[in-house]
Amino acid sequence: MNTQSLAQGASIPASSASSSGAATPAHSVLAPNTGTDALLFKDDPQFWFEISRLFGAADYGGALFGEVIAIAKNIKSGDYDSWYDANNAFADRLAEEAAGQLRRGHKISARDNYLRACSYYRSAEFFLHANPEDPRVKRAYERSVACYKAAGALFTPAIEPVEIPYEGTTLPGYFHPVDNSGMPRPTLVLDNGFDGSAEEMHWMGARAAVERGFNVLVFDGPGQFGTVHRQGLHFRPDWENVVTPVVDYVLTRKDVNPRKIALHCVSLGGYLAPRAAAFEHRLAACISDDGVYDYGIAQLSGIPADKREAVLAALSAPSAPQLDAMLENAMKTNSVARWAFTHGMYAFGVDTPRAYLAAAQAFHMRDGIAEQIKCPTLVCEAEKDLFFQGQAQQLFDHLTCPKTLMRFTDAEGAGAHCEAGASRLAYGRMYDWLDETLSAAN
Repeated sequence: MNTQSLAQGASIPASSASSSGAATPAHSVLAPNTGTDALLFKDDPQFWFEISRLFGAADYGGALFGEVIAIAKNIKSGDYDSWYDANNAFADRLAEEAAGQLRRGHKISARDNYLRACSYYRSAEFFLHANPEDPRVKRAYERSVACYKAAGALFTPAIEPVEIPYEGTTLPGYFHPVDNSGMPRPTLVLDNGFDGSAEEMHWMGARAAVERGFNVLVFDGPGQFGTVHRQGLHFRPDWENVVTPVVDYVLTRKDVNPRKIALHCVSLGGYLAPRAAAFEHRLAACISDDGVYDYGIAQLSGIPADKREAVLAALSAPSAPQLDAMLENAMKTNSVARWAFTHGMYAFGVDTPRAYLAAAQAFHMRDGIAEQIKCPTLVCEAEKDLFFQGQAQQLFDHLTCPKTLMRFTDAEGAGAHCEAGASRLAYGRMYDWLDETLSAAN
């Protein structure tokens, strides 16, 4: 198959798409992979993963098991409206209850309800990005942030909202101090990936790190929750140009030990963290969770190697109707591809699935980039990662810095993408590594 024949409509090999109609993974949209075994939404791996994500939020107060079950009962597989309605209704009820508790002086109860309301509002708008102008998107975003700020103010010490200077605007974030002493401490910079939020990172690392004596700065970069909603900023591959201003900000704080700043990013952040660390050498340590060596190629893993060059060329061709048709069909028949392309177009600022895949090809650690990392680096690998199978090992193999590969298995309940559902196990291991690594730093 050559580029010309593909653009003119030649057949794409059957192995490049799921022949069974089963969902294909969001970051590997052309390869069948159903991730961990589903207990709910057995016919919809994307809905199952997002429910698992909510279950995992319970470890640090972002959900309750019974609440997630109650929400799931009101959701129909593949029905984005029912997903929104179920999550939003629960969030509305919790937010109203929290407001009443706060008026009556019950601060702990209000804090806990606000925190879970934030989580369910974030989840509510998750599948609606095919139409960013849908008023439900704006409402859920604004209420998620408002509930989190209300919860954060009720923690002791309070979680501080921050605005980080960035290219003529700001990046939203939160500073989680260990205490109010102002003593310089090791500090973890924490960032999400393709589709999460700075608020969500409360239960995806921030509180686990604070418990272990790290200050934490969480932020949303371009393409992520806060910046897309507020300013329409979109993803960029040169993440060092995002992290460097964040490190600049961290270094203005007297409660930060400037020699002990670490970076931990999750999901697509498994690429973003090592990419930044390759060029931002003020970092004392880096955690890639789960590791990603080549984000763009990972999405084409179902294409046979001898056909991949033609497909890559077709991504940027003026016209590729056969490929466009295949991607459109994937969105109709595969639940994960449907979400991945709609969110990818939204977060990357492009208009078609093919344009999204083309833009994704710039997100890689090839050409000696991985080899430029100097700081100790932890690469995490989940056994049944729904999105990045094999990527962690590739990244690890290319690193020349002090490095550790940390594997999480399905048998221990930690085999899902980013160890969803096993937070206390996973962050215990990761941040023990970080504590030992920073303790050895000068």
